[in-house]
Amino acid sequence: MRAIIADDEPILRHHLSRLLGAVSSDIDVVGSAKDGIEALDLIKKLQPDVVFLDIRMPGLDGLEVANLIGEMKNPPRIVFVTAYDHYAIEAFEHGAIDYLIKPIDEKRLTKTCARLKTRTKPTLNADEFTQILSQAQEKRCAPLTWLKAAKGEDIHLIHVDDVEYFRAEDKYVTVVTNDSEYIIRTPLRNLSQMLCEETFWQIHRSVIIKVSAIGRVFKDITGKMVVEVASNQNQLPVSRNAHSLFKQM
Repeated sequence: MRAIIADDEPILRHHLSRLLGAVSSDIDVVGSAKDGIEALDLIKKLQPDVVFLDIRMPGLDGLEVANLIGEMKNPPRIVFVTAYDHYAIEAFEHGAIDYLIKPIDEKRLTKTCARLKTRTKPTLNADEFTQILSQAQEKRCAPLTWLKAAKGEDIHLIHVDDVEYFRAEDKYVTVVTNDSEYIIRTPLRNLSQMLCEETFWQIHRSVIIKVSAIGRVFKDITGKMVVEVASNQNQLPVSRNAHSLFKQM
């Protein structure tokens, strides 16, 4: 099967391509696109069997690309790849054969490849859709143990016990350990649902910190509450809504 990967993040395109090569010998990645417009052009030019589509992309998003693909004479099958499980219903309506939640699990991707190999029809049926959505929700709610995070062109596997805090910055979230920093694309609001709330506290709309990494809490010269990280003395803001977390400390 000839495949195209469309994602606006080059590291994630590279990571998915490597994962596909590791879990299946039946899929050949013949092209990659950084946005929806480029994806549509490649699909018309290369006529792949399957397209792995990120949903949030500039130009045309994945759902818009899927809608245009559906008008083609021989459309490729679609696998949506996204950090957001709330797009699942729309993905089903656009004829997705599968729906993967970032960060992508190798076992889950293996099932997707098996589905692609055996399926002749392009869409999920209702039972399969319900099962996939349930699995996505379980994955979102399950305690997070390992992170696949980028540093440069490399993907690293990081245990959450090694994470000191997460800091949201633009489209990325920086994962800070005691000796390095990495990047992930999972939104902070999604991470907050995946982490143990007794171990990690969201102290600001842009910061989640491991409780054991807190060195001290104090008010700066402006009167705002600040958390200082024990290992490196980095100072992180505390929102007014999070002040109650420290009342008994």
